[in-house]
Amino acid sequence: MSIPKEPKPVLFFIAVTENIQGLFLTFKEPFVERLGMIALQSHTYNFSDYTQYYEKEMGKPLWKTFFFFENLKDPSYLVELKHLCFKIERESATPEGQRRTNLDPGYLALSKVVLSTFKDYAHRLYLGKSVYAEVTLIYKEGSFQPLDWTYPDYKDEKVIEIFNKARTYYKERLSAYR
Repeated sequence: MSIPKEPKPVLFFIAVTENIQGLFLTFKEPFVERLGMIALQSHTYNFSDYTQYYEKEMGKPLWKTFFFFENLKDPSYLVELKHLCFKIERESATPEGQRRTNLDPGYLALSKVVLSTFKDYAHRLYLGKSVYAEVTLIYKEGSFQPLDWTYPDYKDEKVIEIFNKARTYYKERLSAYR
């Protein structure tokens, strides 16, 4: 029989896709206030090499970077964080209402990487307040591994490498957290 217990806190990140490199850093403060300082930052890569999904709205080239934050929090915070990202996307849009940045929050636990979205699909679970979540990477055999539905850039070795590095950081933070 399972017994209810509080989940371990997780490491939050934001996957930032932007049409001007470094734009996110100009409005990072609401995230720093809630999640602490940026603890890790991935390399920035040309997101247009993986998909053209956002190009009609945001133009091209598009640049993507992952930002991991120092404070560990309850995984349920993902719902609030998704709404904060949505608000900031709208506030940083062009006067015509086109986004200049796409902010996709998620979290990392020892066993998985979870992404949030407002879009339902067969492999996504509803969390509340219009937010769904999916496990996009699982940790096994010493590294994160993609799943059938994992986005192409999350399958890239360099992206998996940053998530493995973030997992090491998270594991250290988690042991100090207790």
